[in-house]
Amino acid sequence: MAENSFNIAKSKPKVTENALLTEIAWEVCNQVGGIYTVIRSKVPSMMDTWGDCYCLIGPYFHNNAQAEFEPTDDYNSPFGQAVLKMRSLGFEVHFGYWLVTGKPLVVLLNPYSVYDRLEEIKFSLWDRHNIPTPGHDDLLNQVEAFGYLAKIFLQQLVDPGITKERVIAHFHEWMVGTAIPDLRRERTDLRIVFTTHATMLGRYLAMNDPYFYDHLTSIDWLKESIHFNIETAVRIERAAAHGSHIFSTVSEVTARECTFLLDRIPDVILPNGLNIQRFIALHEFQNLHQRYKEKIHQFSMAHFFQSYPFDLDNTLYFFTSGRYEYRNKGFDITLEALARLNYRMQQAGIKKTVVMFFVTKQPFHSINPAVLQSRAMMEEIRETTTAIQKEIGKKLFYSAASSTDFKLPYLNDFVDDYWQLRYRRTLQFWKTRQLPPIVTHNLVNDQSDEILNFLRSANLVNNAHDKVKIVYHPDFISVTNPLFGLDYGQFVRGCHLGIFPSYYEPWGYTPLECIARGIPAVTSDLSGFGDYVVNKMSDKEERGILVVKRRNRSFNDAVTQLTDFLFDYVQLSQRERISLRNQVESSSEEFDWKNLTKYYNKAYGLVLEKPL
Repeated sequence: MAENSFNIAKSKPKVTENALLTEIAWEVCNQVGGIYTVIRSKVPSMMDTWGDCYCLIGPYFHNNAQAEFEPTDDYNSPFGQAVLKMRSLGFEVHFGYWLVTGKPLVVLLNPYSVYDRLEEIKFSLWDRHNIPTPGHDDLLNQVEAFGYLAKIFLQQLVDPGITKERVIAHFHEWMVGTAIPDLRRERTDLRIVFTTHATMLGRYLAMNDPYFYDHLTSIDWLKESIHFNIETAVRIERAAAHGSHIFSTVSEVTARECTFLLDRIPDVILPNGLNIQRFIALHEFQNLHQRYKEKIHQFSMAHFFQSYPFDLDNTLYFFTSGRYEYRNKGFDITLEALARLNYRMQQAGIKKTVVMFFVTKQPFHSINPAVLQSRAMMEEIRETTTAIQKEIGKKLFYSAASSTDFKLPYLNDFVDDYWQLRYRRTLQFWKTRQLPPIVTHNLVNDQSDEILNFLRSANLVNNAHDKVKIVYHPDFISVTNPLFGLDYGQFVRGCHLGIFPSYYEPWGYTPLECIARGIPAVTSDLSGFGDYVVNKMSDKEERGILVVKRRNRSFNDAVTQLTDFLFDYVQLSQRERISLRNQVESSSEEFDWKNLTKYYNKAYGLVLEKPL
């Protein structure tokens, strides 16, 4: 049938010849979580390997898909033929291309289109697989409806009338996992890989148990999942893990978690990567760092100089970012280390200033009006000084050309009274004796916010004598942000150091994003990325990657390690920092998907060898 005109990618690994690959994820054309970055960034490498033999499957939500999805009427591939077959059965299926680099084929299934069958779907999950579903949870309804549609699509795809190729179905995370137990129960001719990027129960437990890793071996998964009201999701995740032919996760750290919480040891580890943009000349990425650092300088002047100045040429920008999980993300040890760093810098008489950004997401009413007003006043000062500069420039040139004594004239004489008065009044109105705010927004939960409570109790509140200044920005950074005018990637490039000493982090993209942009980063051995670095890179410190050892270590020990590293870093010269960034940039290619997809191909080779 259509397989005769179907092009097999020439570069496919030998072990996966005569096979089709589908990847099923909730984040396909649907940017709602971190898996979106994993799937999207991996696409170009997968297309290089699989070509037209590769297709992604995700949920269809119109508002999210319309910007990323392009329909097609070319149904010649087995995927297109399966779409037509499914439509003939009365199901709503969207087929086309995902508008990302690589432009892969994509099948989108609308979960709402089968809501009239929800009770039947829920009963089947309970009756066949002992998975109960509360009636009021719309996410679970969407998940289970999508799983039903994904199962039907894959069963059409493996029909011998559609293709005689072997088909691999790679499911990511529990939200697409409900299709797996039925596919196995009905003996569908399909090779199934399931990847959990973080166990549901592990994330909840880590947030609420400071001794999570010590208690891991004795946790009652059912009792705890009921306690946190996530029993259905946990049961789906366990059913998917046990129903897959090959079970995988993203790091050795999470593999241990899976062993005890899901009762299955992962068969393979699939580390995450990024598409690394390498520069032909090292000065190119250094120039980008300089350009975006100037933008951050503009923010610093607006935010701090209203109260007091400091030397921007001797200022270092540190940052941390991610979901607001105070302990899981290591915000707690980062804050304690910064307080100690502030004291040590003062005692040592170090002339540098550190500005530390906390970039996360918390409920807020609005941007602090005083912060916005200060930014606006900075622009007013800029316009005034620019006008004075132009006026002086013209008059100075005329004076120089007509001068006979070769002396520099008194420049104040060249400035009109209007501009002198405007300059003086603008500065008088802008300057204040108040301390620069530590948070840029008016938070909904200002009194109970853990970051703010620490800063206030430690008196790390941007005093003039503080060597470490704090900017807590409870919103994600984008190019439309009125305070920065940068997107997140540009902001990262403009900083000097990323700090991510996580307590619970199955992988951790934030330090990897720093490395990809040539910026040194701190991670921990309790994060998947940090564990990978420890095992794969013996010279990680020389490459600008510090791994804080937190496994079986006390809180104070972790803080001491981080403080020592930060103190050492602030003492580096500019030349040494540039050299370190060059080392980081040169090592970034190791984390490119082109090098890491080999782990995926290993998993696909293994699953093709498994008996059905």
